[in-house]
Amino acid sequence: MRDLSSLPTAVIGAGPVGLAAAAQLLARGVEPLVFERGSMAGASVSNWAHVRLFSPWEYNVDAAARRLLDASGWTMPDPDHLPTGGELISDYLAPLARHPEIASRLRFGAEVTDIAREGHSRLSGEGRDAAPFTVVWRDGQGIRHRTRARAVIDASGTSTNPNPIGTDGLPVDGETGNADRIDYGIPDVLGTARPAHAGARTLVIGAGHSAINTVLDLMLLQDAEPATRIVWATRSGGIGRLIGGGLADMLPDRGRLGLRAAEAIRSGRLTFHSPFAMDRIDRQGQALRVSGRRDGQEIGLEVDRIVVATGFRPDHSMLRELRLSADPVVETTPALAPLIDPNLHSCGTVRPHGVVELRQPESDFYIVGMKSYGRAPTFLMATGYEQMRSVAAELVGDHAAARDVRLKLPETGVCKTAALPAHPVCCAMDREDGFSR
Repeated sequence: MRDLSSLPTAVIGAGPVGLAAAAQLLARGVEPLVFERGSMAGASVSNWAHVRLFSPWEYNVDAAARRLLDASGWTMPDPDHLPTGGELISDYLAPLARHPEIASRLRFGAEVTDIAREGHSRLSGEGRDAAPFTVVWRDGQGIRHRTRARAVIDASGTSTNPNPIGTDGLPVDGETGNADRIDYGIPDVLGTARPAHAGARTLVIGAGHSAINTVLDLMLLQDAEPATRIVWATRSGGIGRLIGGGLADMLPDRGRLGLRAAEAIRSGRLTFHSPFAMDRIDRQGQALRVSGRRDGQEIGLEVDRIVVATGFRPDHSMLRELRLSADPVVETTPALAPLIDPNLHSCGTVRPHGVVELRQPESDFYIVGMKSYGRAPTFLMATGYEQMRSVAAELVGDHAAARDVRLKLPETGVCKTAALPAHPVCCAMDREDGFSR
C-alpha cells in the first residue's frame, strides 16, 4: 500500500468546527491544510455577527483549540457569557486563526470545487483506498489548483445553501426573479439592513429562532420607525412550536425567546399567519404581491421585503466523485439519521456520536459539523467538536479513543415537526434556530 503519511489532511472550511479540526489533528501529530473560501476565519459567522448565541462560552470553545490558545497567553472569555457571532470571531476564531500553528496551515480565498480519489472516478474501485485524494480549488484570482491529501474533512457547513420558501422544498414561482427583495437567514435589520426595512412592510417566514430574532428586531425598528409593518408567517401551525421549553429551558435565553415570540403575536403589533403555504410572488410596481393559502383559504399579501428564515441544507456538489452513503430523508449518514431525524424523535437528547456514525464508504473521508446533520434542523457546536476529536483519533489508529465519545449538553428547548408535540431538545446553535436576542 502506498505511504500517504507525508501528505496533509485537507479540511474544508475555517469556521468553528473547521478550526477545531485543525487543532485536533495537530494534537494527534497530523498535518492539516485548511481551505476557506472567505477572506477570514468564521466568514459565514460574520453574516450573523449581530446575533447573540444561546450557548455560553463554556460550550463554544474546542478543548484542543483552547490548549493551543492557552499556551500563547490567550484569556478564555467568561464561561457564562453569551457571545454574539462577532464576539465568537473576535475573541476566539480570529486569535485561533492567528496562532502560528494554525495560521501556517490556512488558505483563505480558496474555494474547493471538487474532491476525488487520484486516478479514480466514482466508478473505479481497484486500488481506490490506497490512492490519495485530489482537492481541486480556486484562488482569489480564479486560478485552479490541485492539492493531494491523505484524508479529507468536510466542515464547510450549510450557510451558503438556504432552503427556499416552498413547502415542497422548491422555490415558489417568482422567488428567484425577486431575489433582490428577499433575504435568507437573519438580516441585520437594526444595522446594515436598516435602510431597506425602516418604514417598509416586511414578511418574515419561519418558525425557528432565526425568524423570532428577526421579528423582535423589526419590532425594535418599529419603535423608532412607526411606519414599519411586520407580517409573520410560519409553514407549520400554531405558536406552541415557538414557545417550546419556555422558562424551563436549561439555556434560559432560548426559553425566554419563545415566550417573547408569543407575546409579540398577542401584542397586535404584527400580523400572524399560520399555517401558511406560499404559492407565488409577483412584482407590483415597488411592492411584492405574495399569494398563498392558510387553512385552505387563499390569502394575498402586499409587502416590500421578505425574510426567509427556514433553515439551510447541505450542498454535496463538490463531492460528486466520492462514494457517499446518505439517509434518503435527512441527507446524513444512515447511522446518524435515526439519532437526529425530527420525523422520528423529538430531540430530548442528542446521543454522543463520532466516527462510527460518521463513517462513509469512502475511507478517510468525513463530513463533520453542521453539514453532517444534513437537513436536520438542530446542531450544537460542541457536538461538532466531539465529532472531530473522534475522527482525529480514528485517523491515527486510536480506535478506542475514537469510540469513547462523550458530550455534555444542556437539555430542553424547541424541536418539533408537524407530527410531534413540542419537546425538550439539546441544541444551542443551529442552521435555523440557534440564536438569542
